[in-house]
Amino acid sequence: MRTRSGARAGLAAALAAVVALGMAGCVPVADEPETSTSNSAGAGSGTGAVTKQLNELTVAAAGSMKGYSRSRFPHWRKVGKNCDVRDSVLQKDGDDIKLNGCDVVGGSWKSRYDDVVLDDPAKVDIDHVVPLANAWRSGADEWDDSKRGDFANDLTRPQLIAVSARSNRAKGDQDPSQWKPPTRAYWCQYATDWVAVKHYWQLTVTSAEKAALADMLEGCR
Repeated sequence: MRTRSGARAGLAAALAAVVALGMAGCVPVADEPETSTSNSAGAGSGTGAVTKQLNELTVAAAGSMKGYSRSRFPHWRKVGKNCDVRDSVLQKDGDDIKLNGCDVVGGSWKSRYDDVVLDDPAKVDIDHVVPLANAWRSGADEWDDSKRGDFANDLTRPQLIAVSARSNRAKGDQDPSQWKPPTRAYWCQYATDWVAVKHYWQLTVTSAEKAALADMLEGCR
């Protein structure tokens, strides 16, 4: 049977070994949680998930613009007393926000598309990541106006972001095969958000759009 003094001696020896390892620049890893090599960086698993979503999208030719109008996608909705969805996005994406009641009257916004910094909310555009006209051509023409309003005011998915007016105008209703954010470092996030929105709302993609998205997602790896 091991004596109490023997146990103390063994514990002291173990502690001495740990100290020696630390002084040598080594860190014992036996107590660290196990991680999967493929997911250790975190990006691999995320890219796999969005690639799966991309592959689940229906590929189809772009539909007609017949009957389209922005008024068929009612926005911005009220989200409280004197508040609307635009104010909500300005608060979400801005820094040092100043309010007058619910109205955003000051702050700072960095446009994700082109890295332009804006300090006047009146100069900030709220962009639909998947443009309303693109949604119309990829399935939203079959919805009623109430569902189109849900899409146009979607604060749950990454569908609404604050950007510069210049970048928003340049983008228009183009898909990623036709326009990409000038800031290349944002391509991974842009493609990820685009796929997430189309997947949730079960919108179609063209073959060129899907290829462009797959190419952009390669930058996430």
